[in-house]
Amino acid sequence: MSQSPVRYSDAVEKPIDDEEQVHRDLIDTMRSITETTSKDYGHAVRSVHAKAHGIIGGELTIAADLPPELAQGLFATASTHKVVMRISTNPGDILDDSVSAPRGLALKILNVDGEHLPDAQGETTQNIVMASAPAFAAPDAAAFLKSLKQLAATTDKAEWAKKLLSTTLRGVESAIEAVGGKSAMLTTMGGAPITHPLGDTFYSQTPYRYGDYIAKFALVPVSENLTRLTGDKVNTSDRPDALREVVREEIIEQGGTWELRVQLNTDLDKMPVEDASVEWDEEASPYRTVGRITVAPQLSMGTDLAGAADENTFFSPWHGLVAHRPLGSVNRARRQAYEDSSNFRAKFNGCPMHDSRALESLNA
Repeated sequence: MSQSPVRYSDAVEKPIDDEEQVHRDLIDTMRSITETTSKDYGHAVRSVHAKAHGIIGGELTIAADLPPELAQGLFATASTHKVVMRISTNPGDILDDSVSAPRGLALKILNVDGEHLPDAQGETTQNIVMASAPAFAAPDAAAFLKSLKQLAATTDKAEWAKKLLSTTLRGVESAIEAVGGKSAMLTTMGGAPITHPLGDTFYSQTPYRYGDYIAKFALVPVSENLTRLTGDKVNTSDRPDALREVVREEIIEQGGTWELRVQLNTDLDKMPVEDASVEWDEEASPYRTVGRITVAPQLSMGTDLAGAADENTFFSPWHGLVAHRPLGSVNRARRQAYEDSSNFRAKFNGCPMHDSRALESLNA
């Protein structure tokens, strides 16, 4: 018999004493990445997930007649919302796609009614940031900072060296997987297989408040044209933008459908809020569908509108409803760090962020 979901309260979060210093160090580290890359490119890009492989507009249909534990916050009533998805890879510099890295998918749901978090700055959106693994590579903000410093140390280094390292690590990771294992560290450092991004399932990794409860999100490809791409290897030889090309080819021809799912927390000890590296047991609490995202055939990159949507927006889990406030050490660290990175981009590029206008145009 499945357990009842844990009810949300402020007490589920346990900040540590030196957390503010960790946050300041994280901001400084992310700033060092953006300062380095902006000098190289003459243009400021994101300090993480700099390279986009697709900017895709679609529509989220929230399921009707959800059970009470799922009918929470944004998902309390059946409705439809325009959405934008940005598919990317992790580094803060724009690399050849033969340098493998974990993927990200940032989801922005538009025109969301309800009480918004103060950081939303008047935007009526709900943001969910996700990656292509069910758990975060670091347990908390301090470990996140340490791994980000390693990433920062590789910024601006010779790309040929990154390609060589990535090829070597992929070989090691393949050997580990051949005997039934998997190394999160190797995958993060460049050992991730180069597969089609549209076949990936993406996970929030970190928890969010889910109305009266606590949950993680997942975005799962369900249309046949997407599921056949799961695990499909992409040839990146002499194709620096291979991932962007394959995403564009698929979306322009067929579009696609994804399910948005939630995993409710049923045990705070086994499903910790503060340790983002712990994968919550899907047997104890399976992911359950709360909505469906449908994307019509379109140009996913290469248009002025898609470029504007990429340049003039930023995605933060702190842009959303109070009912879906991001939780845990890693999410608290993201709050000011993401804001600072966005402000740097806006100032350096001389163009303020204006999410809704750019995104509504993309969805027109």
